[in-house]
Amino acid sequence: MSERDESMPERDPMSDPDEQAFGEDEPSFGPEGLELGPDTPEFGPEATEEDREEADRVYEELLERLGEGSPQPRLEPVRRAVELLGDPHRAHAVIHVTGTNGKTSTSRMIESLLRAHGLRTGLLTSPHLVRFNERILIDGEPISDERLVANWNDIQPYLRMVDDALEKEGEPRLTFFEAIVILAFAAFADAPVDVAVVEVGMGGEWDATNVVESQVAVFTPIALDHQSRLGNTVEEIARTKSGIIKPLSQVVSAAQVPEVVGELGRAAELTESSLTVEGPGFSVSTAPGVGGQLVTIRGRAGEYREVFLPLYGEHQAHNAALAVAAVESFLGGGTSRLEPDLVAEGLGSATSPGRLQLVGVEPSVLVDAAHNPHGAQSLAAALSTYFSFSPVVAVVGTLEDKDAEGMLRALEPVVDEFVVTTAPSERALDADDLAAIAVKVAGADRVRVEPSVGAAIDAARDQASEQENGAVVVFGSITLVGRVLEIAADENWKP
Repeated sequence: MSERDESMPERDPMSDPDEQAFGEDEPSFGPEGLELGPDTPEFGPEATEEDREEADRVYEELLERLGEGSPQPRLEPVRRAVELLGDPHRAHAVIHVTGTNGKTSTSRMIESLLRAHGLRTGLLTSPHLVRFNERILIDGEPISDERLVANWNDIQPYLRMVDDALEKEGEPRLTFFEAIVILAFAAFADAPVDVAVVEVGMGGEWDATNVVESQVAVFTPIALDHQSRLGNTVEEIARTKSGIIKPLSQVVSAAQVPEVVGELGRAAELTESSLTVEGPGFSVSTAPGVGGQLVTIRGRAGEYREVFLPLYGEHQAHNAALAVAAVESFLGGGTSRLEPDLVAEGLGSATSPGRLQLVGVEPSVLVDAAHNPHGAQSLAAALSTYFSFSPVVAVVGTLEDKDAEGMLRALEPVVDEFVVTTAPSERALDADDLAAIAVKVAGADRVRVEPSVGAAIDAARDQASEQENGAVVVFGSITLVGRVLEIAADENWKP
């Protein structure tokens, strides 16, 4: 085992587990003696070691709850908690984002565009790659350790009240993700923010985030994923995801198969909402550029020509168009053109960590959070369009419930060798089992097994370095990508 693997976290948020009268006191955000709010710099001086330890303690307490791999199809406990907190989720406007792939990238672009327009923003995404704070952003920055701990301490009495009531009812207490959602809403109200961009955890209808009353509902491409919980067909999955549409709201969607468009259309009609779908409603064209691409977007209300997007992949161009349509819908009901300079500012400063991200040079190392066949297809297309690497060595590790064969088949045409490893998760597919699938797809001569992540990445970098233009691509699991990001930073792969 590599020394780097010995420091790997033992647990990850994707896998770890596993009515009463409450009184009328209103919560006061912020610990006694510390005035939190818009005049308090939430990111100020660098965190102290004590701040970091306290924030890590918050994460450890969250990990004691039922993990994200076991979401509970319910909304009432989160509603109960936010009501006790004084409904912090109603303190600002909301753009709600769901879909199968591209949710985080699209959410981050929406948030960046809103900030460019002078709005103070909150952003909730999941999962995180390296540190838990990445999930809750305020004005484009991860929440500080100090503010994270302060808000967590403030909501503890209310979480305990709901936990106690749930246990008396024979129900599991608030889950890891439910508690995070409540924490994020408290942090956004405390900041305070003008608008929050909220990414669904799983599905939509019964997802913990769906207590919000959003003004805009956004749908990224919907495909098969999490079938055991969301449905066995894209129609069933779309029906569950369409549950985020609120009455009289603006609904914008990426291009979808007809069955999905039908489900979204029915949900919009039932809620008297307007639906705009990519294609007839808005569109994008793209051309490769240095460090990203140039996109021309025909939005709902205006055209924005040759805007630089510092992200690779045609799928990111479509995500950018969806983000622009969402912001047009939010700011002017889809009838007012955005200021082109602000669109250029918002998209030009957009980031999407872990999505076709270059984390190393000599050899080049790219990490991508593709963890289903649809995402792997987008990764394969981007590798072919934006890069000319040879050879391409892929490091891959997946979770047990993912379509590993579908992902490998999508990448097989553009990858020269697969180095198969075990992703850092209790739900990981064993490296030997994954290797058997890889051999079926690519042949034994193109598959190497290295169970430890450290050894796998070393082997891949060594092989890629044999040629001047060789590269390593890491994909298959967000936990794997997060671990490689840590190694890359520790070893300074990209000076």
